[in-house]
Amino acid sequence: MTISRRNFLVEGVKLTCLASFLGLHRSIYAKAEKSHEFEVFPVVYEPNPILFSKHSSVVSVVRVNSKWSESKGIDYATAKAIELIGGINEVAKGRNRILLKPNLVNTNPSDTTNPIVVEALAKLMKNAGKEVCIGEAGAASIRNIDTSLQGYVCRTKNVDILKAIQDDIFKSTGYDDLSKRFGIPLENLHVGNMVKMKVSDNFVFKEIYLHKTMSDVDLVCSVPMMKTHGLATVTLALKNIGLGGYPGMMYGTVRSLVHQEGIKLEPTGTSAITIDMVKANKLGLSVIDATTAMEGQGPSVRGGGSLVNMNLIIASKNALAADMIAANIMGFDPMEINTFKWAWRAGMNPSKLDDIHIVGEKIGKIRQQFNRPRVIPYTTMAKWYGPACS
Repeated sequence: MTISRRNFLVEGVKLTCLASFLGLHRSIYAKAEKSHEFEVFPVVYEPNPILFSKHSSVVSVVRVNSKWSESKGIDYATAKAIELIGGINEVAKGRNRILLKPNLVNTNPSDTTNPIVVEALAKLMKNAGKEVCIGEAGAASIRNIDTSLQGYVCRTKNVDILKAIQDDIFKSTGYDDLSKRFGIPLENLHVGNMVKMKVSDNFVFKEIYLHKTMSDVDLVCSVPMMKTHGLATVTLALKNIGLGGYPGMMYGTVRSLVHQEGIKLEPTGTSAITIDMVKANKLGLSVIDATTAMEGQGPSVRGGGSLVNMNLIIASKNALAADMIAANIMGFDPMEINTFKWAWRAGMNPSKLDDIHIVGEKIGKIRQQFNRPRVIPYTTMAKWYGPACS
């Protein structure tokens, strides 16, 4: 039985929505560091050839047939989107262990990647003989809500709380059920063994930590929900990995400690740190869930976003290319997106829309003008959002 996000009864949504504002280097050390009961392993940084390639990137845009059932329509559109960029055997050639990273910011299914999209990808990959897991490090559940705070959400590094937060999110958004039905492991990217990586030309974090699973797999696939965002303007494939990849055990959930380092370079404290983490990952496939998108301020307690039925799946091996096309479909010029500017500054490609080969739908026929968020400097939020939990 397939789960629809619209069938969930969501409790406590107003308390957890603000969490969406919250969203390593490979060098050799003498011995692994101990952190709680977990270990930190040194690994060597290797540049991601896809993001730094000068070859033309291909992005597929496929419409979901709204006349079919949700499951059948998404299943077909996802498979078609992958086929148009070379097919699963080409996309995952030589890569046997794959991590699917949805955007599960909180316990509200309306704010998160539709599990049917991830299910469709998982089935494609398993049918191709790949080992698949689903990993996420969500920002908030009732476990780190404090109504005495102006921003409601507090930050924690407590391992037990981080485990409970992610359990809450997996269960409420349908991923726990998906895991049980298809035998796909769920990885809590907040806790467990970590790796420590050195990337000397990173913008903010010259030494960066990520979950060992993200380092051990052969391919990371970003599967975000298409949304606007009050810190990043848009939140898509890059930010899903670039902010969502920071483990709470090392940096705290809600990522306020990460943002506070980021504001040393730019006001939102979001864009440069996103690119730092993206560089540390094996991000080789991005599939954007634009079945239901979000416009406006994004998920938020006050003045949040609203849902938009787009009925689209967008896919590319190049996350920057996928994001540029998705943002353009949302009515944004790439030059408006600060994350893209920092990606270009890091040497990532493509640098303009003309360098991207689009297959599938004609962009001019599907482009919509999304209601734009008011981009807020992180310093405005820092005094009242994401303090340490008591």
